[in-house]
Amino acid sequence: VQLQASGGGLVQAGDSLRLSCAASGRTFSTNVMGWFRQAPGKEREFVAAINKSGVIRSYADAVKGRFTISRDNAKNTVYLQMNSLKPEDTAVYYCTARYLPYIVTLANDYSYWGQGTQVTVSS
Repeated sequence: VQLQASGGGLVQAGDSLRLSCAASGRTFSTNVMGWFRQAPGKEREFVAAINKSGVIRSYADAVKGRFTISRDNAKNTVYLQMNSLKPEDTAVYYCTARYLPYIVTLANDYSYWGQGTQVTVSS
């Protein structure tokens, strides 16, 4: 599975961004898709994940109510709509996927990773 993320950029606090991640290859392996982020000097942390049907979604407490994850299975694409961005959201955002169908929040439990896209939020 190859994952290609896009949509990052430089925005001001309070602005919105939408990240996209397109999967190709063995897309049947992308039962769960999600996003992690990594800020300088920090460990990679879970942001959000969604199951195949889109019915089950999970969010980190830090982004609940501000970020929304969704997916379009016809396009093999997962999205992360980020609203009310804060400077502490600044990080490289990584798209990820796993074959097993239940959502988990540890990075080591995901098999496939995209290249990352930078999100910078200025105050």
